[in-house]
Amino acid sequence: MDPRGDVERGKKDYPLCYLLILMQVESALLFESFEEICSRVFRTIRPQTPVPPVRVVFKKFANANSLIRIHGGVIELKITDLLADAPSPIFEALAYILISKLFRKPIPAIYNDRYRLYLNRIDVREEITEIRLARGRKLIDPPAGQVYDLCDLFDAMNTQFFAGSMACPTLGWSRQASRTILGHCDSAHNTIVLSKILDEPNVPRFVAEYVMYHEMLHLVHPVETRGAKRAIHPPVFRAAEKKFPQIKEAKAEIRKICSRLWPRSRLF
Repeated sequence: MDPRGDVERGKKDYPLCYLLILMQVESALLFESFEEICSRVFRTIRPQTPVPPVRVVFKKFANANSLIRIHGGVIELKITDLLADAPSPIFEALAYILISKLFRKPIPAIYNDRYRLYLNRIDVREEITEIRLARGRKLIDPPAGQVYDLCDLFDAMNTQFFAGSMACPTLGWSRQASRTILGHCDSAHNTIVLSKILDEPNVPRFVAEYVMYHEMLHLVHPVETRGAKRAIHPPVFRAAEKKFPQIKEAKAEIRKICSRLWPRSRLF
């Protein structure tokens, strides 16, 4: 048989040699171990550096996060077991992401998009939610704070903006004064958490109400998936947020609080 002969593939004919090349490329990735994939990616990112030993372990994390570090001259990767059965190209993409971050290199867009597209698949998002419910837990303080009661804040915002139609989720103050976010909505656990730095006498009530309203909107307008991107605050969310009458004053007050306590903190 002439290896350059044609093979019928639907309505198009492809040279057999072309198909063999494709098969070899796919097979090379398919039969690589996770450690071998990481070593290959390391050589690509750091071509002048000898490849150190690589250790990959899968962990039962409560989310889709994965970690990387260099310890004792060994690159250690702790990968969420959500990816234990993922296709090799997905693991390759994650290797590029983690190793690039480790050495503070730009993440190649092709691998970042490949990984995000996989995580944004409906079945994968559903599995992530199930894992968070089964393994995750929320450590929060009761909703009745020293100054503000989150149940009162929720009821006020529910009446004002939703005609009282929203079911009350689990509410709680953060155990620590968050240095990064002032509010958090966990849809998997149906929980809204506000940072306890808002539970202070010098924080105006409308500021706490605004943060509560913002988090309630996350329950009404969930994250939108657009290919490899996830819109946490889609246009419909921002439009609804602007209905808060003192939004400008609230954001200005939040900036004052954040700049006074932690200059690098962010709103949400």
